[in-house]
Amino acid sequence: MVDLYPPTDPYDSGFLDTGDGNRVYYEQLGNPGGKPALAVHGGPGSGASRRPSRAWDPEHYRLVRFDQRNCGRSTPHAADPAADMSLNTTQHLIDDMERLREHLGIEKWLLSGGSWGATLILAYAQQHPARVTGITLQAVTTTRRSEIDWLYRGAGRFYPEAWDRFRDGVPAGERDGDLLAAYARLMENPDRAVREKAAADWLAWEDAVISDEPNGQPGMYSDREVDDQIAFVRICAHFFSNGAWLAEDQLLRDAHRLAGIPAVLVHGRHDMGSPVQTAWELAKAWPDARLQIFEDSGHAGSLAMQEAARAAVEEFKRS
Repeated sequence: MVDLYPPTDPYDSGFLDTGDGNRVYYEQLGNPGGKPALAVHGGPGSGASRRPSRAWDPEHYRLVRFDQRNCGRSTPHAADPAADMSLNTTQHLIDDMERLREHLGIEKWLLSGGSWGATLILAYAQQHPARVTGITLQAVTTTRRSEIDWLYRGAGRFYPEAWDRFRDGVPAGERDGDLLAAYARLMENPDRAVREKAAADWLAWEDAVISDEPNGQPGMYSDREVDDQIAFVRICAHFFSNGAWLAEDQLLRDAHRLAGIPAVLVHGRHDMGSPVQTAWELAKAWPDARLQIFEDSGHAGSLAMQEAARAAVEEFKRS
């Protein structure tokens, strides 16, 4: 988001014990007595921002950030082949968010996130609508299998050379089948060199998809430490090869459960990885949501799109 306030560092941090061997890192910033808000990162597996907050009013908001299972500072880290991915599903993450809310003694909170974070927010809010005061979403996704198929196959029509390299990253006998499942298997290989190469091949494709966006940044996905690359791709392949354990159209079908929750959705017209159709369909199914589409933006966003997201946060602090 656009910087607005002086840099704010965490006043509290810790680990939430989930009871199954996972420890979820969280931190709190701003005013301990302020309006609670939860920032939900994307990926899945990107990890929360480690930069000081400058977009949230530190006098008004009690901002919570957390690293979803197996990424960022949460343990065990998905770069460790011993980390059990069967304990990392959409429902696990929803339960972690609710457990974190209870742990921090928060009754209700504002939810903010983008991309995969938008999917997770929608899934959480549909299960726990009474715990949500409002929602801001950027780069809206619902992680339908049709959306996943577009990102990892359909978009190849625009970048055939890059998609061929992505496809050729899996063994020859699996190139005509389920590529994401094949990558998921590679990311479970005990040989670290195999995992590193698979991660690099996957991230090269992600970089290609945003390469022609108005504000696309070279290496946006691949520019991270190798362990974080491995964790990101391992988690992504695990989730997407399983359709995020969501029924097709589930989050759109159940949008009625969000009735009464005000929301602002911001999306880039030129988002190649997450075409604007999903945001449009969600806004039509959710009368309390206001959609803003930005002509100068793709998945990477733009100054105007960031400003709109910041304005939504400012708007919600008065409600």
